[in-house]
Amino acid sequence: MEGKEEDVKVGANKYSERQPLGTSAQSKDYKEAPPAPLFEAGELHSWSFWRAGIAEFMATFLFLYITVLTVMGYSRANSKCSTVGVQGIAWAFGGMIFALVYCTAGISGGHINPAVTFGLFLARKLSLTRAVFYIVMQCLGAICGAGVVKGFQPSLFETKGGGANVVAHGYTKGDGLGAEIIGTFVLVYTVFSATDAKRNARDSHVPILAPLPIGFAVFLVHLATIPITGTGINPARSLGAAIVYNKEHAWDDHWIFWVGPFIGAALAALYHQVIIRAIPFKSGN
Repeated sequence: MEGKEEDVKVGANKYSERQPLGTSAQSKDYKEAPPAPLFEAGELHSWSFWRAGIAEFMATFLFLYITVLTVMGYSRANSKCSTVGVQGIAWAFGGMIFALVYCTAGISGGHINPAVTFGLFLARKLSLTRAVFYIVMQCLGAICGAGVVKGFQPSLFETKGGGANVVAHGYTKGDGLGAEIIGTFVLVYTVFSATDAKRNARDSHVPILAPLPIGFAVFLVHLATIPITGTGINPARSLGAAIVYNKEHAWDDHWIFWVGPFIGAALAALYHQVIIRAIPFKSGN
């Protein structure tokens, strides 16, 4: 029992990891960051806390504005040849995430997604105070972004679904839930891997721009799941479009776009922290 307990405490640092040939001399020292406290009242008196929330609001606002407007343009076109197509929609989502994470990573961490925030909270990367604040600001930003799109052409927005997420005909609610769980797992696992400080220290010889793989993950998940659910993997994005569109059938499946992403995010956090990094979820003395 003593050996197992020590292995949990020391985690992945107990045994040296194999490195590709020619890289051993380029590794750097690394020290695991302490877990964030559950409640951090002092954050409320810090301007950096509030500006981080504002950054999350603006980023999610712009994300919904560009992506839902792209979906509306696709829906409006008379033929597939006269619009961006499904691939263009996927690029809009992935490209905006790449750009917005790049812009806001140094201010708020560039979450732009309650599922990402939830996963990072479970991994003790941020406090509950900050996590709740981020999720509220993300949802408000998403509502405003979808609202601006509706303001351009209300009739088109109403007749073409407003970019709201629903389970497509021919698929069951279980299919939709599974697609959202796996899709969000891909996204949040990519977030953990791309922002892993230990990996960045060890593999410093490989230049990795974290927003790039995150944006590609969003792009690829959209290619796979647009035909099933329209691709949520972001509860704020789904909520913003549903509130502004506000039709009964959009609310019938709405729970899927919260439950699925949160389950997927939790599984990704568990997999990365416990399996890949062997880091306990609780701090030990």
